[in-house]
Amino acid sequence: MSSYGKKSPTTGTPSVYSGIIRSSANLHRSRSMKSIKQPWFKKPIIQEAIFFDVQKSSMLTAVFTLLLSIFTVSTSVFDIYCYSMAAPGSTHYGYYFISYQFVYVGNRHVRNTLVMFAAFSILLGLALFVASIMLISALRKEYEKRMVPWIYIFAAFLIFRLLAYLFFSIVNDLYFGYNVTMVILWTLFIIIGAYGWVLVYSMYRELSDLTRLEDLAHLRMGTMQSLNASTVPSLAGSRPTTPHSTISIMPVA
Repeated sequence: MSSYGKKSPTTGTPSVYSGIIRSSANLHRSRSMKSIKQPWFKKPIIQEAIFFDVQKSSMLTAVFTLLLSIFTVSTSVFDIYCYSMAAPGSTHYGYYFISYQFVYVGNRHVRNTLVMFAAFSILLGLALFVASIMLISALRKEYEKRMVPWIYIFAAFLIFRLLAYLFFSIVNDLYFGYNVTMVILWTLFIIIGAYGWVLVYSMYRELSDLTRLEDLAHLRMGTMQSLNASTVPSLAGSRPTTPHSTISIMPVA
């Protein structure tokens, strides 16, 4: 029997991206991922954390910033309360739980700046609280787009708190225990927070790279399927009729 006009279906080679599985166990870069050139700012900054892997460290960072936001709001509310109680010219009577001698009562503009830092710290702390909850959910589901708000909010939070920390440590008297404690704590918080931001950003870049590889794999698989479908012959051959008639061009056996 003649096999004229028939073609065996072509089988494409397996995609190099078809083996990529989006799971926490496969977040390390593969050879195919390294072959894709990227700008330096779109590459993960670090590959491994100090104690855990990047994913676990990012989750710990999310919990840390959640607690840090609560601490920031609480201490900022307390600072504003102390500034109002120790305002120059104010008189109070009765017994008080704490002494307000550690509160700055000098230049009016400096004092207003301290109040401004405390007020904006409350707003940024609330925003960071919401962003940290979103980050925890995003890390659990490995959904990198929901990590973007935290990356921007926490970066702004760190920069603002660094300025507030420097201003607070300069104008306040470090003789008092509260002021010394705040300086030491925020020194640690800023260092840990900066490292945590780098971890989460690296995790975000890893997930973005995996998403792009998955998109490339799906695109290549779709292209191969369309090419395979186009090579399947019809019952009458690849071109059963002429453009102007229905006369078959298949040879007669």
